[in-house]
Amino acid sequence: MDFVTIVQILDSTVRLATPLLLACLAGLFSERAGVFDIGLEGKMLVSAFFSAAVAFMTGSVWLGLMAGIAASIVFALIHGLASITFRGDQLISGVAINFLASGMTVLIAQDWFSQGGRTPSLSGDARFGPLEWPGADALRDSAVVGPIYSDLVSGHTVLVYVALLMVPLSWYVLFRTRFGLRLRAVGENPGAVDTAGVSVVRLRYTAVIICGFLCGLAGAYLATGLAAGFVKDMTAGRGFIALAALIFAKWRPWYALGACLLFGLLEAVGNRFQNVEVIGINVPTQLMQALPYILTVVILAGFVGKAIPPRAGGAPYVKER
Repeated sequence: MDFVTIVQILDSTVRLATPLLLACLAGLFSERAGVFDIGLEGKMLVSAFFSAAVAFMTGSVWLGLMAGIAASIVFALIHGLASITFRGDQLISGVAINFLASGMTVLIAQDWFSQGGRTPSLSGDARFGPLEWPGADALRDSAVVGPIYSDLVSGHTVLVYVALLMVPLSWYVLFRTRFGLRLRAVGENPGAVDTAGVSVVRLRYTAVIICGFLCGLAGAYLATGLAAGFVKDMTAGRGFIALAALIFAKWRPWYALGACLLFGLLEAVGNRFQNVEVIGINVPTQLMQALPYILTVVILAGFVGKAIPPRAGGAPYVKER
């Protein structure tokens, strides 16, 4: 394997890890506040559809992005209403959101566009284009610096850089601000937070809205950055992989970045090497493509007992009278 091929795989890794990273950080905020959310998949899916649909109809990817974020936040608020206000089971609410998004997006897409549950292909201003950094063209022919700077560092869409910037921002908000301290305290001991005069409900709703915003970015990136439109179930389990990455990262932003890059690397390798021989045995293409999902099962089986979630996670808070 030559150097250029390695850089190309790493470039694909960054692109494929971006929606996982945004969804993982979304789950991080929600679960740190004590609201477990397995509806990340559904919120990403509904965002992907509405961002692609609005971008196609208006010709503006930015309007599509705002529509995708708004749709995701609406679904996040539904989850918040069910699990925070009405104190329902958070897991059941998340499952319901996934089912609702999966069916609703295809039904509306068929009604609007009549293309078998998908949106028309996006082009031009309806898609996020790559951002070329200064000097990228001049350094492209360089043997070592060229591939790293021109292909790996430069040439990604704006949402890739936003996702990477969200990691230090999330770390700062959670571990260096009063809001982050209170948010983490709500996930550990909501009674103590309530006793201190801070609204548990308001903090949890804020975390849920942040979760919806980040899932909206992830879904919009899938449909308008990574791909050129919406297709049925295009999230392909990425929401569940993001949850596995969150457990693997032990609910910490920097570890989440490493976990998502690992998943992205496996997907990039699976896409790049469709036919591989190991000790004279031809590895099936399906096995290579299943690598991220296999790792998900391995992580959940091997690390779920070692990663300790927030103590108040998954339990509705009932204020003592």
